[in-house]
Amino acid sequence: MTPDFLLFTQHGWADDCKAIALLAKTLATPQTLVTNPDLGWLQTWLSIDPLIAKLDRMASQVISSHPNAPIRIVGHSLGGLLWLELLNRHPEWRSKVHSLVLVGSPVGGSDLGRVFDPLGTFPFIAKGLATNRRPIAEAIASEIPTLIVASDIGDGSDGTVSVECTKFERATFVRLAGISHAKLKNHPQVAEPIRSFWLNPQVLPPSTDLAAQIIRFLHALPITDARPHDFLKAQPLIPLQEGLTLSLWKNLLGVDHVFVADAQAKCLYSGYFGWGDAPAFYAAIDDIKQKFG
Repeated sequence: MTPDFLLFTQHGWADDCKAIALLAKTLATPQTLVTNPDLGWLQTWLSIDPLIAKLDRMASQVISSHPNAPIRIVGHSLGGLLWLELLNRHPEWRSKVHSLVLVGSPVGGSDLGRVFDPLGTFPFIAKGLATNRRPIAEAIASEIPTLIVASDIGDGSDGTVSVECTKFERATFVRLAGISHAKLKNHPQVAEPIRSFWLNPQVLPPSTDLAAQIIRFLHALPITDARPHDFLKAQPLIPLQEGLTLSLWKNLLGVDHVFVADAQAKCLYSGYFGWGDAPAFYAAIDDIKQKFG
């Protein structure tokens, strides 16, 4: 019997497939073929490449066995990043994918990953988590209806992944409140927006408002998305159009934190430039003034 759809659910870092299997169970129908790979708890601490290869083999076998079945994908944290890599490597799959759901996935690059491996020199998962996959995600989201589910426990993150680094263009974004990163993988409040999105999956047009343009400009620089808890310490650096402001705060380690705020002084974006990346920001200040000031 042909399944109504193929559902791939993928666990993340320092995890196995058991918890996210509960989410898969609530999303599947009796006719759904669920594929919920266990990549190994220990293996998720090591290099990302073997994880991609293992998932590639498993997914390829399932998809080739059911070539006419639509595909729905739900990835939690690292699991979402793995699926971005697969869809980037298999553009021939994209027309078959009904929807892609990324739950708490650090698409822009994990700030914690960059803290643990700032130079990207260690052969562990931190390098894979810290990689900026926003260009890949936006290219995929221009073809596949994509949903981002993030949570804010009160500090601009789910306790592990900042809300900012989950965001990218062309995707539907849902922000939940008070759910920790680990609980996102099978929380009932996560299933609700997924079901809703599945009823009407859409590819969104690029954002055109001024704030989005400024954030897009910053994303083109070597910036790390961050939590906004130091926003009130920042001093205005550049007044921008429509009452927006670009502010700057340098912490005790000399790391430059940049904030974009609206006319009501609400923080719209926060990020930082590492020591080696700050010159790129300062070199771009005149461009920011000319384009947006």
